[in-house]
Amino acid sequence: MTTIEVSVEISAPRDKVWDIVSDIDNEPKFWKGTKEVRNISKDGNKVIREITIAFRDQKCIQEVKLSPKEKIEIEFKKGILEGTKIVNLSSNAEKTTIKATWNIKLTGMMSMFTGIVTKHIRSGTEQALQSIKKEAER
Repeated sequence: MTTIEVSVEISAPRDKVWDIVSDIDNEPKFWKGTKEVRNISKDGNKVIREITIAFRDQKCIQEVKLSPKEKIEIEFKKGILEGTKIVNLSSNAEKTTIKATWNIKLTGMMSMFTGIVTKHIRSGTEQALQSIKKEAER
């Protein structure tokens, strides 16, 4: 497994940042590595969905758990990626920190490309958090 951690401080209250990051159907707007989202089922704060990722237009099944105003836990259940992506929020006064932590690897024969894909995921995560920051600070 490869671990990637990226965080950014945002000059906006937690509620506003949460409203942006918890809109998981709108994920491709910020996370360019996610091309498309299709929800399969929803049960309370848990969503099973299929996403299409930018790496070779591969499809992955994810289980997404929303812990309101605290974190989003995404587990890759099936597909080219295995592992998790967790987005945490913390705040003080009028600033909110958003931290994305990936623990992932590519599956099967694609595992040899984990290093290359890791660089793209880190770059994409940095870009996503900056886009979320820009949206939240408007």
